[in-house]
Amino acid sequence: MRIPYLLAACLPALARIIGLLTCAAVLVGCSAIKLGYNNLDEFAYWWLDRYLDFNEDQSRRVREDLARLQQWHRREELPGIGIILQRMEQLAPDEVSAAQACSFVPQWRDRLNALADRAEPAVVTLAMALTPDQLVHLERTYQKKIAEYRGEWVDLTQAELWDKRTRQFRERSEMIYGRLDEPQRAVMRQRVERSIFDASRLLAERKRRQQDALQTLRKVAGQPVSLAEARALVHGLIQRSIDPPEPAARKYQDALIEEGCGNLSALHNSTSAEQRLSAARRLRAYQRDLRELTAGQ
Repeated sequence: MRIPYLLAACLPALARIIGLLTCAAVLVGCSAIKLGYNNLDEFAYWWLDRYLDFNEDQSRRVREDLARLQQWHRREELPGIGIILQRMEQLAPDEVSAAQACSFVPQWRDRLNALADRAEPAVVTLAMALTPDQLVHLERTYQKKIAEYRGEWVDLTQAELWDKRTRQFRERSEMIYGRLDEPQRAVMRQRVERSIFDASRLLAERKRRQQDALQTLRKVAGQPVSLAEARALVHGLIQRSIDPPEPAARKYQDALIEEGCGNLSALHNSTSAEQRLSAARRLRAYQRDLRELTAGQ
């Protein structure tokens, strides 16, 4: 039941940190959750630094802001994520409809939006302190990432794309259910081959987000704007990153999420009682790890 990554994947480079904390709690292997989460602020710092090349003052401020954000998230958000995982666990023994799978999407959106609201003041402060050279560095990094995405997804043949997406689907699913048999893998392949996934369309949306981020930051960074105006500009950027402004793009994003819910339902309903028990155990183990993380362990 791995819906949150669809939501977090919409964030641009500057704001992507908003999704990292939530995703780490549900998207990594159970044995690595605590290690990954406890070091996430450091990972997030180096991730952002690769895009923005911080100076000494920015580096200190960003590290402090990330540490505070993680402390807040550990205290306030991990318990709520645990409740969502508990609800997922309760569904695991039975068949799950696509509608039931999608019922978790608003819950993950709420958690993502809460994190965005909490992180926004720090993002505004950072945005206002960026230099022209850093924006050039950001643009060049964006261009590099676009080229990488094109090579990794857009330039593949149809068969290569199907193979790659099927492999991802299987690897993510086996983290929850354990090893899948050939008929179940066939279900995955069929779903992938009928998918509306369009790498070129997603590349275009990625470019839009990047240009939006650059244009917004150029209005904020080192410019004579009020704090209120800067906040409004950054808030708009973050919201447009989560929900594309164009109706067609929003409709496509929603369709991908609905497709993901259908894929999850089809796979889950093909699993055996033993595999569903494995899923319940894994979700229960995630909850245990989150409780220990909340307690500071």
